[in-house]
Amino acid sequence: MNCFENVTVPNCVWFEGGERRNIFASMAAGFLFFTGWWFIIDSASKYPSDLPSAAHVCGVMATISLIMINSVSNAQVRGETYTGGCMGPRGARLWLFMGFVVGFASLIAACWILFANYVNTGKPGSDATKNTWAGVSLFLQNAFIFAGSLVFKFGRAEDLWG
Repeated sequence: MNCFENVTVPNCVWFEGGERRNIFASMAAGFLFFTGWWFIIDSASKYPSDLPSAAHVCGVMATISLIMINSVSNAQVRGETYTGGCMGPRGARLWLFMGFVVGFASLIAACWILFANYVNTGKPGSDATKNTWAGVSLFLQNAFIFAGSLVFKFGRAEDLWG
């Protein structure tokens, strides 16, 4: 006899609908964003002297890029719903483009910092005592935040919003 036969578990409110794409995309994007910041927090707490404070600007800019990219809907970019404002759909397209530029720039800057300060430590005159995890975590942070931004932008179906 099983003691759990009479136990009923209520359904989760999040998963009652037929369309689950938005839920899974949002959860995956949130997990990627969290993981990216977790890498840099781990590195900053474990190796505080190996990670300069200015390196955190890349992660902040990647976060701003995520907000910029996902603040404009695809319908606004196509010009279907947004016709007002000073620039109309062109302004939405420009905002989205600038969001992608900021995201790519932060990813490239993190890659630059990784290779300039942590990979090329064998050269004469460079600091060979730095731990490479600080640079790798900086790059992974920006890569995960940018991936989360893409998943959140293109992984959801906007036709369900009304």
